[in-house]
Formats: sequence, structure tokens, C-alpha cells
Amino acid sequence: MFDLSPSTILITGGAGFIGSHLCDTLLEQGHYVLVIDNLSTGRIENIQHLKNNPRFHFAQADVTNEIVLDRLASKSDIIIHLAAAVGVKLIVKQPVRTIETNVMGTEAVLKVGRRYGCRTLIASTSEVYGKGNGIPFSEDDDILLGATSKSRWAYAASKMVDEFLGLAYMQEYSLPVVLFRLFNTVGPRQTGHYGMVIPRFINQALSGEPITVYGDGKQSRCFSDVSDVIRAIVGLAQHPEAPGHVYNIGGNEEISMRDLAEKVKRVTDSNSEIRYIPYSEAYSSGFEDMRRRVPDTSRIHALLGWRPQLSLEQILVRVRDDFLA
Repeated sequence: MFDLSPSTILITGGAGFIGSHLCDTLLEQGHYVLVIDNLSTGRIENIQHLKNNPRFHFAQADVTNEIVLDRLASKSDIIIHLAAAVGVKLIVKQPVRTIETNVMGTEAVLKVGRRYGCRTLIASTSEVYGKGNGIPFSEDDDILLGATSKSRWAYAASKMVDEFLGLAYMQEYSLPVVLFRLFNTVGPRQTGHYGMVIPRFINQALSGEPITVYGDGKQSRCFSDVSDVIRAIVGLAQHPEAPGHVYNIGGNEEISMRDLAEKVKRVTDSNSEIRYIPYSEAYSSGFEDMRRRVPDTSRIHALLGWRPQLSLEQILVRVRDDFLA
């Protein structure tokens, strides 16, 4: 890790699940933290404990609010752009909001980043790998998306535009831009409202409800704890050689949704049945799924020495305990 003298860091979407944990870590390190969040998916409860910290400031506004964003960016050294449409259900049900939030929000952030010379980090997603089957996914792999009639791919395409735009700002304007693709991130404060699978499974198991697995349950994912993800983001914000590249951030334990449901039952000591729900019932039309999603994290490991520290078992226990609390 490369230590910095106290910096002022603007986090868009800072009241969200990942953003609020990032606020905690940066404040603990002595930085000044500014947050802009419209609370459409973020929650004020996530940052309530920070309100009295003199090095923390929160503005409730949309990231495309030019006046508020400009005022905050003018005081900042670094911008970490996390604000985006969140969750599969929201993406499929509200494709217009998804595209506009992602593309217009990122454009607004890059403009103020250029205006004030801020190092700018942009959160992207493993969704950009689309239907690729070259496992594990590497940052420079070719990408195959589905048809434009399937709204699921609108999210992936919009985040790809974010990446292209960020790299273009670095190439054309020498703005130091860092892009990172998040794979399935899990931890305390995450809700299952937007289709996040682990909090949904654990909530169902603790409530004695059926654990609902979509599709045949053979689709697999790799999960990483939010604490590991925050270490990676902070490292990228600080390392002098990070700009100009894309980095995968994700776990290294692949598990099918069927096996995940069984594991959740064991961790929660639940008698819930596992029930399989067809995609046609779980989502509106326009949904397609990826069978596997596994990251190659060798690039960020080479730069930062980063690798996940928490196992899937530890992640599930942390989420379980958060629900019980």
C-alpha cells in the first residue's frame, strides 16, 4: 500500500453498500471524505454514524447535478465514482434509468475531474464480459454481448461506454483515470432488494422461507467480501502507476447457486427448502444470464500484491451476523 498525506476524496454513491464502507476506511486513514448520493439505492442509515465527523460531508443530490458536483469536486484531490444503477432486477425493469444514470453520470464526473485535475476512479462491472466463456475473465479479453432486444445487456454496454470514455479522457486530456471491474461483492449493509443473491438467500434462510434459486442453479459466481474490495480500491487510488488501466476485483472461490444455497442452509442452521424458480417468473422479459463468472486478478495482484483474504465461509458468516444484529 502506498500511503498518502491526507487527501480530500469525493465518493459518488457514497451512501451505498460499497461506498459507505469506503467512507469508513478513508476516514480511518485520516482523509477528508465528501459524498454525493441521491439515495435512490443508497441509504442514509449507512452513513448516519459519520454525520458528526468533521472530516465528512454529505450532499444529497444526483451525480448529474452540475452545481453540487462542481462544488464538491473543486475541493477534491481524488474522485471515486461508484454511483450507478444497481442490481439485476432494477436493470431489467428500468433500462432507461440504467443507461442514463451510467453514461451521463460518468460523463459528468469525468468533466469535473478534468476541470480540477482530480485522479478519477470509475467503477465498472464483470457484466461487461457478457457471454464470454474464456474462464477466467482477463481485462483484455474480447467481449461478446447479447442482442439489443435483451435489456440485460444495456447495463453491460453502458458500463463499457463508461470505460471507453474514461480511457479517452486519459488519452486526450491526460486525466489520470483508473477503471476497476467489480465481480460479486458481498458484506454487511447489503440488501437483497435489487437481486443480490447472498443477502436474499440468507434472509430467506433465517426467516424459514424457501430459498429461491433462479434457473437450474448450475450458474456459478465468485464472491468477494466488501472489506477485500475496499482494500483494492484504496490501493488503486493511491498507487502512482494505476492510471490508464482496467483492473478486475473479485473472489477466487467459484460456486454454483445450487451449492451456495446448500452452504447458506448450513451456515444459518436453517430447515428452509430450496426452491427453483424459472427465469421467466423471476424477471421480466429481456433477461439472459451468464453461466460462469470468474475473474483473473493477476493484474491487480502484480500492481498491489492484492488478493482476497476472506473465504466464502467467512463472508457468509459476516452477512448472517449482520442480519441477526
